[in-house]
Parts: sequence; C-alpha cells; structure tokens
Amino acid sequence: MIHYYLSFENPLTSYLQVQLTLEVSTDAPQPLELQLPAWRPGRYELQNFAQKIQRVEVEDAQSGEALSYRKITKDRWAVPNTAGRTVRVRYNFYAHQMDAGGSWLDENQLYLNPVQALLYAEGRQDEPCQLQLALPDAWHIACGLPQSAPNTLTATSFDQLVDAPLIASPTLLQRTYEVQGIPFHIWIQGACVPDWPQIIRDFGAFTEENLAVFGSDFPVSDYHFLNQILPYKHYHGVEHHNSTVITLGPAELLMTPGLYKELLGVSCHELFHTWNVKSIRPAEMQPYDFTKENYFRTCYIAEGVTTYYGDYLLARSGVFSAAQYFTELNGVLHKHFDNYGHQNLSLADASMDLWLDGYKPGAPDRKVSVYHKGALVALLLDLTLRQLSQHQRSLDDVMRRLYEDFGKTGVGYTEEDYQQVVREVAGRDMQTYFDKFVYGTAPLEESLNKALRFVGCTLRTAENGSVSESVFGFRAVVRNERTEVTDILPGTPAADALAVEDEIVAVNGRRVSQNLHTLLSSSTGRYELAVFRQNQLCTVTLMADDAKQYWSKRMVEKLPDATAEQRASFRQWLKQEF
Repeated sequence: MIHYYLSFENPLTSYLQVQLTLEVSTDAPQPLELQLPAWRPGRYELQNFAQKIQRVEVEDAQSGEALSYRKITKDRWAVPNTAGRTVRVRYNFYAHQMDAGGSWLDENQLYLNPVQALLYAEGRQDEPCQLQLALPDAWHIACGLPQSAPNTLTATSFDQLVDAPLIASPTLLQRTYEVQGIPFHIWIQGACVPDWPQIIRDFGAFTEENLAVFGSDFPVSDYHFLNQILPYKHYHGVEHHNSTVITLGPAELLMTPGLYKELLGVSCHELFHTWNVKSIRPAEMQPYDFTKENYFRTCYIAEGVTTYYGDYLLARSGVFSAAQYFTELNGVLHKHFDNYGHQNLSLADASMDLWLDGYKPGAPDRKVSVYHKGALVALLLDLTLRQLSQHQRSLDDVMRRLYEDFGKTGVGYTEEDYQQVVREVAGRDMQTYFDKFVYGTAPLEESLNKALRFVGCTLRTAENGSVSESVFGFRAVVRNERTEVTDILPGTPAADALAVEDEIVAVNGRRVSQNLHTLLSSSTGRYELAVFRQNQLCTVTLMADDAKQYWSKRMVEKLPDATAEQRASFRQWLKQEF
C-alpha cells in the first residue's frame, strides 16, 4: 500500500505539508519516477499543478539518509538507487484556490482536491492507497472515500484517491436522504442557514428522476454533495466518482430563489455526471493519462448532454415549473447565439479545442461552447427521437444504452459508438443530424423550431433593445468613465468603422458619458464618432441599415394555439401540464 500523510503547521500560510511513503522492491525499474498530475478530470486543460509545489525532499524512510533526485519535466522527478528501500518524499503544497476544482487551507478548514497535490509513482497507479490527515480535535471529514480509522481514508487505486475531494472542518453541516435505498449525503461548509426540508425534498425528487433515466441503476453505492457556500458571489461545480464539489455564494442568499435555483441546477448536472463521463467514459480516457492532454471529440456528449439533462430533469421531476425551465433554456440559447463562433467551429472540433483555450474568451467569434451548443443539440436529438417514435423512444434510451454497453462494462466509447447507438434508437439513419450539427456549423434555428413545435412550443425571435447592438452590431461598457468597445459582430456597420478596445468619446459632437444609447437613437441614421484608438484620436462614421437587426434574442415559448396533440406531447416530454 502507498501511504500519504498530510499536515499543516500554520494554516494562514496556506501551505500543506505532504508526505508520500512507498516501498520499492529490489527488482523495481530504476530510477523511481514520481509524477504530479498536470490536469484534472472535469476540466480539460493543462493546469500545471506543480506551480504549487515547494521544497521537495527525498529520503530513505528507515535510515533517514537523504536521497538525490533530479527533476526531469515540469512535474516529474526521478530518484535513482531506490531498489529495496522504503522511500519517503516530503514537500509543501500551496492550497489557496477556492473553486470547485481547487484546494484551500485556512484556520477554519482544509479543502483538498487530491489530484492537485499528490504525486504518484509511475507504473504503480493501480496499487491501494491510504491518506492520513493530521487534523485538530473536533474537525470532521466530508469525503466519498471510506474511513478505515479516524482521519484515515483508503482507496483501491491512485485514480480513486484523487477522484475523491474532501473537506475537513469543525463546522460542517450534513444531512442524508435515501432514494431507492441509496444514501445521498449533503455536506455544507459555510456561514449559511439551509432550509433542510426544502433541500431534501427537491434533491430527492431530481435524484429519483436521474435514476429513472438509467433504469434505476446507480454506478456507486453512495453519493456525496460537498458544498462550499462562500461569503461572496461564486458559481462552480466539478464531478467525481461518487461525489461532487460545488462552490456557490453569497452564503446569505443561499435560500433565495435566484441562488437556490443555481444550487439545484448545478447539483442535478453534477449528479448526472456520475453516469455520463464518470461511468460512461470516452475511450480516449481509459485510463486517464495525467501527464498530458487526453484529446477526445465527444465532450459535447460528456458536457453538452449533461447540461441539457441538468435543467431538464429538474422540470421533469417537478422541482422546476415549465416557466422556470424555459428561463434556464433561454439562458442557454442566449449564450449560444450571443457568440458567432458557432458559425466557425464545429462541436467535435470544439471538444478538441477545450485543451487549447476552451475555458477562456479567446479570439472573437472563433469557437463554440460544447456546453451550450451541446445542450441545444441534445434537446434537438431528444425531441427528434420522440417525434420519430411518438414518445416510445427518446434520448433516455440512448443514455441507457451507453450505460449498459460502456458504463457497466468499463469499456470506453468512441464517437462512432455514439452514432451507432443513436441510429439504432432512432430506427433510421441520423447522419444528416451529425453532419450538420456535430461535425458542421449549420444553423440550429429552423430544425430546433420544427422539433419544438412537436411539443407545442416555438423558438421566438425578439428584437434586442440596445441600439448599439441591434442597429450597429457592437457592444460597449463603461470602465473608469471610459466607454470602450468590447465586441463587434462581423458584417455589421460597426465592423466597418470600429475596433475592439476603441474608446468612444463623442457622437455627432456630443460628449459620451453614460448616454451612448441616447446619442445613437436620433433619427438621422448617420453618426460621426470621435474615437481614441491606441491613444490616437480619429473620427469614424456609423451608418444605420434599417433593413437589418443584429444580436436578436431567441427564446422558447408555448404556442398559444397549440393543438390537443401538441399539448399531450408536451406532457409526455416534460411531465407537466401544458
């Protein structure tokens, strides 16, 4: 067994002391190579956690003899002459990142994502591991791993160990509910006042609906929601083997409608991941390679389908009303159509590009979101399957097949496997769907509107109320009393006159000061703008085109004249009255 021991001397420094001890056999390959993961599952980008490592020391654990080592990559260390020794490695880890994928240490708690902090011995990732924590009295541990002794956690492998975040604190709140005999634990760290009866009722309802998708089969024996409820605005969640970490704030607003809705949405989303990506895993990640990028073209399934179900199952379980669900769906529509990158990059290629810049704004209109377009493409597929079969089959059947064929067997699926399952569930060729919306950049609007009409809804387009956006195709924000251009749509009047980061100082001779909308709303149609561009003053002309509107808003609404058949179809899809 490989042993890890964590302690801290001064929590105000945020430095954890990490100790790794392992026995090296006499015939083990030399040198012993120790690797720190460069990324974590759930965020597909290199994060280079070795930036947080301080002062590495290696010794013979029995004699105390210092052992020489050499750093051979940014996050890999080689230790020669270790055969037959018990090797102990000591280093400090800087735990000062408070988000759902981070780690944090202060006088009130230790929050750890082990994937950031723990080295593994190359070739020995499948060995059992033990993690012992030196904690103050009265501190308790929230974690999905079993405790073999006080403050001691055990895992069957390094993968299981680092896929089990933990919170240790004297102030943890906890409640448990059961669905179909499976215990689900809700842990809360933070200065908030949870309405436990409401939380338990709503979590139980969406958990039941999650299980229904997969035929009431759950991949793990229990589940842990680890919530960091923070004193400031925040929103983030990350999935794990039998747990999730959710960071949310501000704490005093937890049970208000706005923030509570976010708690429900992210919790349902992360629970769905227990099947989709933690169990139904892409072939390219069987197993994880923590040293480099694990490229895969199916993140639109792992994240897009999960984003769709995260809100959809809240409606299907009755936790959200149809109106609440449409509000969330309209938010996804807005984020998708707000960025014209969907005209330039396919979903499959965007899955690859997560490793490039998928979590950053990046170059204007370059890319598309696997989360947002992925969710809309999943909605389109679900409604299409329902229409083809008159609700006898749906996306549920696709996910259930993936779980049976790949999740339960531990075999990774390929993009071809997904297409084959969709084709078999549909009972017809679905290549056009994939060619247009997964591997191509075809517009979604017409097909999505047609599918929505099957359930008595429509995709309505509404005019954008901002003159700069709707008439001229640009956005501006006020920063330190400077009106700066932040976004420009291609092919608009603004594209021929303005550049990103231009500072607009006057319109038709009138100074701009929180009044850009008013100054651009005269009836002339022609505007002379004084602009500072790279600290050079210049004058540009904006001409309105009355025949065109830009950045229109799209939203799902019920058809006022929906037929009885459409209303019945709506009920079968959403499990709610029309």
